[in-house]
Amino acid sequence: MEYTKELEGMQCVGCIHHENAPIPQEGKFEHVKEVNQISGFSHSVGTCGLKQGACKLSLNIKNGIIQEALIEVIGCSGMTQSAAMCAEILPGKTLLEALNTDLVCDAINVAMREYFLAMAYGRTQTAYSDGGLVIGAGLEDLGKGLRSQVGTAYGTVLKGPRYLELTEGYVNELALDENNEIIGYKFTNLGKMMEMINDGVNAQEAYEKTTATYGRYNDAVKYINPRKE
Repeated sequence: MEYTKELEGMQCVGCIHHENAPIPQEGKFEHVKEVNQISGFSHSVGTCGLKQGACKLSLNIKNGIIQEALIEVIGCSGMTQSAAMCAEILPGKTLLEALNTDLVCDAINVAMREYFLAMAYGRTQTAYSDGGLVIGAGLEDLGKGLRSQVGTAYGTVLKGPRYLELTEGYVNELALDENNEIIGYKFTNLGKMMEMINDGVNAQEAYEKTTATYGRYNDAVKYINPRKE
């Protein structure tokens, strides 16, 4: 290591060693000095430069290694292919490697950066959970049918609101009262429907069994298809 002549000529003054602050990790406070000391499960969200798409990233890290990755994207067609690549790229990498890996989509890259910051500072979902979460916990976030929680709604001054997809599922019909205000809707849970079809249930039967209503649907005076009417 090289030093400047000015520094070499200065008087040496003793200094006190201050330990770095401990961070909470899976139920313990630890003085993290190496990337392989980081463990935890949490989420982060990132957007691309044009803000036309967003990514929610969920990672389960044990001893610095990403063991599980859930990548959910919305808003841009190219992001879905990037998410598919990330599912192959991220598992097995250290948190530092993942931060310095081209994850193709800018929104996913930003989500990775925000996730790194959260982990480095101990701001995770499992900061105070003894032992953290088991590998596979990411899929449990998706619920039955293993489908992301998607909400899609649209509205205009001219024609008012349209519910297209909500937590319950794909919206088939909107129920309107005498004032043409929404009081309920009929929906199909696509995740559960496909699960039943894959188990051998007839498609029409699966559709009927996973279709239900919400709100005061039966009290409506009119029903409309939100995508066509």
